[in-house]
Amino acid sequence: MDFFDGSFWLEFAAGMVKPAAATVVVLVAAFLSFYQKLGLEGEMVYAIARAFLQLSVIGFVLQFIFTHDNAAWILLAYFFMVSVAGYTAGQRAKNVPRAKYIAGASILAGTSVTMFLLVILNVFPFTPRYIIPVAGMMVGNAMTVTGVTMKKLRDDLKIQKNLVETALALGATPRQATHQQVKRALVIALSPVIDSAKTVGLISLPGAMTGLIMGGTSPLEAIQLQIVVMNMLTGASAVSSILSTYLSWPSFFTKAYQLEHNVLSAD
Repeated sequence: MDFFDGSFWLEFAAGMVKPAAATVVVLVAAFLSFYQKLGLEGEMVYAIARAFLQLSVIGFVLQFIFTHDNAAWILLAYFFMVSVAGYTAGQRAKNVPRAKYIAGASILAGTSVTMFLLVILNVFPFTPRYIIPVAGMMVGNAMTVTGVTMKKLRDDLKIQKNLVETALALGATPRQATHQQVKRALVIALSPVIDSAKTVGLISLPGAMTGLIMGGTSPLEAIQLQIVVMNMLTGASAVSSILSTYLSWPSFFTKAYQLEHNVLSAD
């Protein structure tokens, strides 16, 4: 990839014509927002402009990494994604102490274990073209479920603190006293992932499968890859969300195994 080659930039500009034309639908949505006085048109335009810029930049970065097939670049890209995902999930659960670090560690553990198994089982070769897109999908899903899990767990403990304190007074351990809240948080966080697996192909064709089919790949081959993708997303999301409850759980209790009211009362 030669950035100083004029033909490269001409080819890139030609390829961006269709994406630019597709922004018309966003402008229609922005107009409807303005017409209905929703006040979302500015945010819509900003969001699509930011996405346009971010995807353009990441396209150059991935092109560079794919050209330089090196394990160090793969790991660097992976840790960058995990860091951003941990920060984003932590922002969702901002009232949980050390939420960003807990989310980052949970996402790292869940996705790295899943990725390791996929490589060891020879499902995917350890090359940038396979590992980075696959890792991106797993990290993105793990980010969502981890943030929801921690936030929901804290919210339920806040609402049901009297119930938890009653269980503690009757001799239950903190883990036993919060079992229902942990279970509810995990069920709510993981339900969309499970429902997506149940309805895949019936309601909509997933992005990975659609991209392969539009790129000329046989539908049967695209289905095989999509099955692998759904399996790894479910596994990584489950491990990440469950681990986040174990890591965040101590923050809700004092050393004397009493509820930490300062954490639960924070807005």
